[in-house]
Amino acid sequence: MTTDNEIQPFRINIAQDDLDDLMDRLARVRWANELPVSQVTDGVRKGPVPPGWEYGVPLEYVQRLVALWREKFDWRVWEEKLNSYPQFTTEIDGQNIHFLQVRSPEPDATPLILTHGWPNSVLEYVDLIGPLTDPRAHGGDAADAFHVVIPHLPGFGFSGPTKEKGWDRYRIARAWAELMSRLGYERYGAHGNDAGSQVSPELGRLDPDHVIGVHVTQLFSFPSGDPDELASMSEKEREYLRFLQYFNDNMSGFAKLQQSAPQNLAHALADSPAGQLAWTSQLLAGTSDEHVIANATLYWLTNTGASSARLYYEDHHATHPTEPTTAPTGLASFAFDFTPLRRFADRDHTNIVSWNEYDRGGHWAAQDAPDLLIGDLRGFFRLVH
Repeated sequence: MTTDNEIQPFRINIAQDDLDDLMDRLARVRWANELPVSQVTDGVRKGPVPPGWEYGVPLEYVQRLVALWREKFDWRVWEEKLNSYPQFTTEIDGQNIHFLQVRSPEPDATPLILTHGWPNSVLEYVDLIGPLTDPRAHGGDAADAFHVVIPHLPGFGFSGPTKEKGWDRYRIARAWAELMSRLGYERYGAHGNDAGSQVSPELGRLDPDHVIGVHVTQLFSFPSGDPDELASMSEKEREYLRFLQYFNDNMSGFAKLQQSAPQNLAHALADSPAGQLAWTSQLLAGTSDEHVIANATLYWLTNTGASSARLYYEDHHATHPTEPTTAPTGLASFAFDFTPLRRFADRDHTNIVSWNEYDRGGHWAAQDAPDLLIGDLRGFFRLVH
């Protein structure tokens, strides 16, 4: 780790020339062609492959969002929203790290680091800041208050492009432990979604003296390939595995490309905001149009399409531990998202103390089921505090 522990205040101030260039590029999009497919409705994805998305993100969807981007979206509104919270940067292990730090008015609040996923950003958790830091003002119990730290993953957004190889989940977890130490937090919790659900358990593994619990929305536990393991599965579990196989065959092209040759894609993302929007939309399309466009704008303005994709490559080529995690762990699993089989999750995480499955919400629960996510976070940390 670097010996320079300085933490600098940060404020977003995108040059108007950059915004003008973005609008100019959007006015000159050369649209992709596509084959006739099923009728596209509102673009909201509730199943693995909704009608109209058989070949990927539909042309009609991208055209509609580009029109909204040009005619109605105002980056300055989002800039002001982010700037309303305390933001900082610091260098850890040679990498710039940007983060929001919002302290609760409750002095005994629990410190909590929230890790976003791809292709999301710190915007994933912005609307949760109020209820998490000041539950009393949002109809909750003051005992459930958190001091929140929301960093941009290395290579994402205002953390800027990664500068060297090796920024996998384990190196990120080490950086998060250093960040929380610099901020003076002796005991803290960790939450993550998507990529954050991979980083957060590793943070609990490497910093057990300080992490009081790990809360995630996915536990990525799969069959080991042991024939005995498969032979003892029930028909319901087998049906679930067939769904996982279907998802892997039809929805994981982005991951396979980014983990094998992310630079092949990088040139297009750096040159075309419409391309960045479409690439972002394949996973974010279940959220609001505004959220999709805001994240695409953030990636575009920081030119981090390439470096964010590299996380998949680095993680794919990392050496993964074979021992299970032991930190107290909680899962909040949502209806339209990846749900692990408990037997595999228990194999990989030996201290699961909370497991809740909900009948609504998707992969981005902070956007489409925030009440359930906040409630589950509060319930879990009551158990482990």
